[in-house]
Amino acid sequence: MAAQFGSGKMGFLFFFLFMVSLSTAPAFDHPDLKDHKIQMRPNFHPEGHPFAESKVSSKSNSITQLWHKNGRCPEGTIPVRRTRKDDILRASSIKQFGKKNHKSFPKPRSAEPLPDLISQSGHQHAIVYVEGDKFYGAKATINVWDPRIQQPNEFSLSQMWILGGSFGQDLNSIEAGWQVSPDLYGDNNTRLFTYWTSDAYQATGCYNLLCSGFIQINNQIALGASIYPLSNYGSSQYDISILVWKDPKEGNWWMQFGNDHVLGYWPAPLFSYLSDSASMIEWGGEVVNSESDGQHTSTQMGSGHFPEEGFGKSSYFKNIQIVDGDNKLRAPKDLGTFTEQPNCYNVQSGNAGDWGTYFYYGGPGRNPNCP
Repeated sequence: MAAQFGSGKMGFLFFFLFMVSLSTAPAFDHPDLKDHKIQMRPNFHPEGHPFAESKVSSKSNSITQLWHKNGRCPEGTIPVRRTRKDDILRASSIKQFGKKNHKSFPKPRSAEPLPDLISQSGHQHAIVYVEGDKFYGAKATINVWDPRIQQPNEFSLSQMWILGGSFGQDLNSIEAGWQVSPDLYGDNNTRLFTYWTSDAYQATGCYNLLCSGFIQINNQIALGASIYPLSNYGSSQYDISILVWKDPKEGNWWMQFGNDHVLGYWPAPLFSYLSDSASMIEWGGEVVNSESDGQHTSTQMGSGHFPEEGFGKSSYFKNIQIVDGDNKLRAPKDLGTFTEQPNCYNVQSGNAGDWGTYFYYGGPGRNPNCP
């Protein structure tokens, strides 16, 4: 429950969410944004964006958030997930609350030999990616699941990465998708999330609205709030669509949820490399493998099933697209795939009809071939 209308009153009873006015939103605490004038709508959408996208083999338009059962925010305000004392106590430190660990990004390299791996952080991935060009956004439709998490300090997520710079200490990243993270949220609910960093997760950036940066303008969708309904193995499938693109006029990076909800934007001054364009786009899954008992974690990625099981059983991204220099959505070219341990989590891409460019991904983690 997020907010509940009082009987016959306009007041809210606040539980896990509260309202703030747009002018006092957390984003404006950032020193680079003190004189920023809020942009209430993007100047342009990418050409080819399907505002009336047909839903094939899914029920995306039924997706909503649990707090909608009990109320909505009035115009001029936005919903913000309440940070409670227990949330902060679960973090390794107050400084790290709401942040990813260092080096938690996939680092594929298309040239031989095998991809250069970053494994010391315990993060594992199953992704597809494009590189070698200038990119101005990305889009995908992702089905949503409730993967099992073995340890509270582990998570499972499915997201897009929009990356600029090198994979050293200057990486810029904008990220969006769904995640299950007991450490961050205190439960195992599947939640919509965003993330950003301008220095490879060292000091800048955070999840959702837990630090200044992202400017939310939408009063109907709450970042960090639970998504429902969820896909069921061998039964109904539900998915969400996410679009992130750079406004050609103002240079801000916008995010849209579904066909109807422009959520807000990351202002251009937050970034160095992304102030121009992205150099790599990644789509896929990520988990934390803490190996707490000396074995690979059994934390699931996606549905917890391997790609070869296909529709209704494995997780998918479909209609993945990039935004090019002409502000047009198009299918990515020369798509690469990457996973550290394919016997634990894997990825398979394809192209077909209404699904466009798609891939299945995920896995159960620990199994006889992933000890």
